[in-house]
Amino acid sequence: MLDLFADAEPWQEPLAPGAVILRRFALPRAAALLTGIDEVAAVSPFRHMVTPGGYTMSVAMTNCGQLGWATNERGYLYAPNDPTTGRPWPPMPDTFQRLCHEAAVAAGYADFKPDACLINRYAFGAKLSLHQDKDEPDLRAPIVSVSLGLPAVFQFGGLRRNDPLKRLMLEHGDVVVWGGESRLFYHGIQPLKPGVHPQTGAFRFNLTFRQAAYGE
Repeated sequence: MLDLFADAEPWQEPLAPGAVILRRFALPRAAALLTGIDEVAAVSPFRHMVTPGGYTMSVAMTNCGQLGWATNERGYLYAPNDPTTGRPWPPMPDTFQRLCHEAAVAAGYADFKPDACLINRYAFGAKLSLHQDKDEPDLRAPIVSVSLGLPAVFQFGGLRRNDPLKRLMLEHGDVVVWGGESRLFYHGIQPLKPGVHPQTGAFRFNLTFRQAAYGE
């Protein structure tokens, strides 16, 4: 368990070409990030989205930013309004934006300008099956993913679903950034094990920053 290094300074762990884990990078701002999640969820509550195939996702989700990721009977899409409330998604908190920018710079993507942040909430048993992030129109932009709360096993593969997988423990404050050659690599989260975290209780939260509109 990486908790053995909880008091260590943040460090970088190469993952693949164009991909890196920034261990403990978000730890100093974790409390502020969790407050931001509460503020977003007060406007656009967490919900279990239903896929086009009729499958209810085990992960509860909400969004903030100019665009938000959602599903409907035709597929997956980014939309400016929350389909549950009919109102625009909440703005991205300043703390989110600053953390994302600093992580992107540290990973070598200084020009990244996210306009969408997906917020996932994992309870015991929740998972995210292997998938590619390919609903964005401009795949030159990276993905910045922040882990908060309970630890989870992150799976990171290759361009094909059956490519060999790396399985890595992500813990409170870890940030994964991937782009370039790794931008379309398959990835997922194994079912969350039960536990209690001092800041998030029985949950794990994940912030995923994306550029959902065309870049310049």
